[in-house]
Amino acid sequence: MKPFRERNPVVVGAISLVVLAVMLVAALRADDLPIIGGGDTYHAMFTEAGGLKVNDEVRIAGVRVGKVDEIELAGDEVRVSFKVDEAADFGGDTRAAIKVKTILGAMFLALEPAGSGRLAEGATIPAARTSSPFDVVEAFEGLASTSEQIDTDELADSLTTLADLTRNTPEEFRGALDGLSRLSTNIAAKDEELNTLLVNLERVSTVLDERDQDIITLMEDSDVLFRALVARREAVHDLLVSSTTLSKELTLLIEQSRADLKPALAHLENVVAVLNKNEDNLDSSLRLMAPFYRVFANTLGTGPWFDTWISNFPPVPQVG
Repeated sequence: MKPFRERNPVVVGAISLVVLAVMLVAALRADDLPIIGGGDTYHAMFTEAGGLKVNDEVRIAGVRVGKVDEIELAGDEVRVSFKVDEAADFGGDTRAAIKVKTILGAMFLALEPAGSGRLAEGATIPAARTSSPFDVVEAFEGLASTSEQIDTDELADSLTTLADLTRNTPEEFRGALDGLSRLSTNIAAKDEELNTLLVNLERVSTVLDERDQDIITLMEDSDVLFRALVARREAVHDLLVSSTTLSKELTLLIEQSRADLKPALAHLENVVAVLNKNEDNLDSSLRLMAPFYRVFANTLGTGPWFDTWISNFPPVPQVG
């Protein structure tokens, strides 16, 4: 194989530029790639965009499964294109709805699975199966009849009261609104954590539901234990009373014997000190006494007498 340093640098540079350009285009269009592109693309028709924006979440049962790619006007309707993870499962009669995510107006696209099988890739959910958070046309159609029923005098009094309230306590009212805004921002920022918490709670409830018989058995065993404790309550009470009496007697005995125990302990300390001082002599004595005890045991081992002999003793003369 031809070494890399011997190749034409112009060709190597050109190939490198082409590879870098392809990688740059792939990075910019990562969402369109078949493997990491974010799933299948679908469309939904709405009569009102309802504040939905590009890159807003797509959820199924509260779980994020994709995002909104494009929002465009198609005649008198709004066409929303979105991508969904391939793992998500929803049938051909699936409905779509634009729902409010936070009180500050953030929205998301909610899919409500229905029907069997899976919705074909690139399919469009018609406006008959979609809904928006509000319909501007319906709102203006009902405005006239609603405005006729408004009591303008009471409305004026209410606005005057509200103006007086905000005039007297501007800082408190502004602080309350600011706190409410921060709260909604924090809730929106912790959306993923809240979803994880809800999923974990569902898992815990599932485990508890599966182990309900074990929990019932544990409660029954606990009831048996408590019944046994109640039945033995007198015995436990007597045991505690006896233990208290014993401790009092021992305390009294120690207090009464303290004067006698102190000299005895002092003498015992002196005896221990003497034994420690003569430890080597005691060891030597015990070691030297071993042969004597062995011979002595052999001598007395034949009965209630002992045999011995005297060496070099002249014999007893014979009496004729």
